[in-house]
Amino acid sequence: MQILMSQAAYERVQSRLAPFGDAIEVVAMGADGGFVRNGAPLAAEAVDPQIYWISLDLYPGRSPQGGLAAFIGKVAQGTRGQWVQVFSAGIDHPMFKALMQKGLRLSKSQAQAPPIAEYVLSHAFSLLHPVVEQARAQAESVWKRIAFREIAATRWALVGFGSIGVEIARRLRPFGAHLTVVRRAQTQDALFDEVRAQADLPQVLPQADVVVLACPLNDETRGMADARFFASMKPGAILINIGRGDLVDEAALKAGLERDQPAHAVLDVFHTEPLPAGSWFWGHPKVRVTAHASNAGTGVLARSDTQFLENLRRFLAGEPLIAEAQPYEAGL
Repeated sequence: MQILMSQAAYERVQSRLAPFGDAIEVVAMGADGGFVRNGAPLAAEAVDPQIYWISLDLYPGRSPQGGLAAFIGKVAQGTRGQWVQVFSAGIDHPMFKALMQKGLRLSKSQAQAPPIAEYVLSHAFSLLHPVVEQARAQAESVWKRIAFREIAATRWALVGFGSIGVEIARRLRPFGAHLTVVRRAQTQDALFDEVRAQADLPQVLPQADVVVLACPLNDETRGMADARFFASMKPGAILINIGRGDLVDEAALKAGLERDQPAHAVLDVFHTEPLPAGSWFWGHPKVRVTAHASNAGTGVLARSDTQFLENLRRFLAGEPLIAEAQPYEAGL
């Protein structure tokens, strides 16, 4: 089977492709948009893969390679495509819908889940524990005892339980906090204490000290954090959004912050990205802004490569793929 990937990705995994032998034919797309097979240039009309790997290297600003638009164009033109592995964890972008409408199976990346989970816990813990106040006391040479919330005494609401939600729950579990998961499937899991539906949020939010949005963006979740959502939050609670900016009504959040519902917002995603310099978020004393960087862990690229190779093995063997996308996730 013919596989199309970026030249940068091919250079990373070339030595790991040997076990697949003659079952695959790899075509690499260079930064100039040209195609290479076995070190020799290949005419564009000879490139019609069954398998595509949209790796991090292709995303704008992520590496010198770039070329995402040209790569997607090649996928759109293809006639033999069967499966595409993407770097994204969320597939709300219209291009993913178009790929699935074309009949391609699509598998999402789980590589970002560990660093995003660490991001969530790091920010939450540093707000529950008075790290900033302690640093201020030190700077002012003030010997002052400052009380803090014990993590085990807190209640968390995690909206979404995909690969990111699972990694958050795994890391939180040892600290003894009570975790309620809000998701479609109402099945229990040892990683959390209870499971609720999205319709139950008005009953869940008043009890939650930390609320984490880690769900996909779709017609059901768009704007879910609205005025009613924030009015239901426990005063003094923390909101962390690592899902998509459009999960949140930003005007309703601003009004909620004025009432301490929530008292703090940790935001990695926004309706408009990059966040404009004049946005109210930048200087708000109750808001932490990061530049869609919760997934910027040093191990992401290696995990992404490993997941593609494992999914390639599974695809060729006719086995289920890791993190295969469901139609509803792309708005189908």
